[in-house]
Amino acid sequence: MLGVKALAVAAASVFLPLALGSVSALADTIEAALVRAYQNNPQLNAQRAQVRFTDENVPQALSGYRPRVAVTASAGFQYTDTLSTAGGNANTLVRTITNGTNAPRSVGTTVTQTLFNGQQTANRTRVAESQVSGAREALRALEQTVLLQAATIYMDYLRDSAIVEVQKSNVRVLEQTLKQTRDRFNVGEVTRTDVAQSEAQLAAGKTQLLTAEANLTTTRSNFRRIIGNEPQALAPGSPVDRYLPSTLPSAVELGLTQNPNVTAAMFGIDVSYLQVKVAEGALLPTVTLQGSVQQTYENTLTIYRSFGASATAQLSVPIYQGGAEYALIRQSKESVAQQRLVLEQTRDQTRANVVTAWGQLVAGKAQVQSAQAQVAASEIALNGVREEAKAGQRTTLDVLNAQQALVNARVALVTAQHGRVVASYSVLDRVGRLSPTVLGLPTAVYDPSVHYHQVRDSWAGVRTPDGR
Repeated sequence: MLGVKALAVAAASVFLPLALGSVSALADTIEAALVRAYQNNPQLNAQRAQVRFTDENVPQALSGYRPRVAVTASAGFQYTDTLSTAGGNANTLVRTITNGTNAPRSVGTTVTQTLFNGQQTANRTRVAESQVSGAREALRALEQTVLLQAATIYMDYLRDSAIVEVQKSNVRVLEQTLKQTRDRFNVGEVTRTDVAQSEAQLAAGKTQLLTAEANLTTTRSNFRRIIGNEPQALAPGSPVDRYLPSTLPSAVELGLTQNPNVTAAMFGIDVSYLQVKVAEGALLPTVTLQGSVQQTYENTLTIYRSFGASATAQLSVPIYQGGAEYALIRQSKESVAQQRLVLEQTRDQTRANVVTAWGQLVAGKAQVQSAQAQVAASEIALNGVREEAKAGQRTTLDVLNAQQALVNARVALVTAQHGRVVASYSVLDRVGRLSPTVLGLPTAVYDPSVHYHQVRDSWAGVRTPDGR
């Protein structure tokens, strides 16, 4: 009876708060862990940098609307020695000899403005903007992945630490059982076989404890990798059912419209379609306007200074360029067809993921109830077997088996509670709503549009908005 109470108290210290949802004021919470992962996860920060990298595609595309200005300058040294003749016949030839040195210098500016290029600049800008939108959706997908990983590893640590406590309590109870069995053996109430069975069960219990401690060590390392700190005094986690759709059909519908993988595939179609338009623009005429001014000094020995200015409009009509442009158009059209198939594949996969996660959530709820009933029944069974053993109606092996059944039931309970919480986060991830905003996490939400607007209309400068 004492062994059952010890095992129950050790397990309840870990499991009951999870069921009741109480949180110690000094304990680390799952919300705080999610905030740290959201802010500090290096994989997530690298993806944010990738989005900022993609933002720069837009000002690069917009540069096609802007003029191109070039300044040229030259300076040098020149020696001239010439002999020229003039006259109507050999008797009246006039010879002129010119020799000397001069230092020719010139400076000029050329401004070129594209007036029309088959809408290539406009379509390249739209391509870049669609790429930015796709990169943001990829970032949102990774944010969800990191938050799900953080919630999972948090619950993994709670589960594994609870299993360690259960196994420690089990070892203490088995040690006490072995002591009692040896005492009974000394007075002749049991045989040497009963003692051996108790010793074997204790050895097995120690093995299970070592395995549980090894699993906890691995989980602690992954906790540090994903969340960024060592786990200490973790408070129980709770499901996030309040943020989930009420039915499976509504969850599927939400996933097909809000899952970032689906929306990213949609932007992929836009990019491919606009690439076709860019390629078709290469078949259209190009109109440019060029203005230039040039000032020269000592260009020749007889001309000290000269100034010139010009303005030229140029029309270029492509006739045939080897056929590469036609192949590029056909290639781009095939890319559009491919991206449409990718979208359908992504939708099918998303639908399957939502259904799977929803089924795991429903099963998790039932498993928790079954595990709780199993624990209650196992406690009653162990108490009964112990009492019957005292009356000689049960053997020591029966007691050990009943106690191991109780340990297994408690491990199953904490595993079911872990799966219940993780499944709720998984459904939220599959429908595309696992975000700091939806969860109400106390953190500043990273807004990729801030950097985009900082660089979109930038005409010059090599420093990034953060000063680098």
